[in-house]
Amino acid sequence: MEAQDADAQLMMRYAAGDARAFEELYERNRGALWRFIRRLVGDATATDDVFQECWSRVIGSRVRYRPTARFSTWLYRIAHNCCMDHWRRSGRRTAYETMDNDAIAAATGSPAGNPHEIAVTGEQGARLAAALARLPVEQRLAFLLYVEGGLSVAEIAEQTGTGAETTKSRLRYAVAKLKDMLGADAPAD
Repeated sequence: MEAQDADAQLMMRYAAGDARAFEELYERNRGALWRFIRRLVGDATATDDVFQECWSRVIGSRVRYRPTARFSTWLYRIAHNCCMDHWRRSGRRTAYETMDNDAIAAATGSPAGNPHEIAVTGEQGARLAAALARLPVEQRLAFLLYVEGGLSVAEIAEQTGTGAETTKSRLRYAVAKLKDMLGADAPAD
């Protein structure tokens, strides 16, 4: 584990009873975690439920938490498990759901600027969300864990139960497909 994992330190402080540490931890991670769940689950109401369940599990695990890996690895493992539980409860066997592009674009934050910049940014966000929805679930999960979760290839491999080479391939294919679907708006390598 990185010695300077500030989130892990916050979680340890929270486990010791510092409620403000949890507030800071939540603020630091809520946006990216919500977007990760939203892009996997698809439905706005279900996203909010899964998001709440994820944080409930973080709270419930605070006493048992040990910083054996980066905090984000642990947090996104919980989020992934919550998404899987949601799909099982809803009777879905896969995570491939129709995405609400406007909600995802809005979740990325509204850009400052003139109306033209806002329109272009919103359109690009909607195109990215639609392209992500068309990726195979395994590629979308690897891509989102890498981009939203900030996890390394090794951490993604561990979380998904795959080898590092499989994870690299999934990321490579996801980026190639996104570039193909988005053209000039595609994410950079």
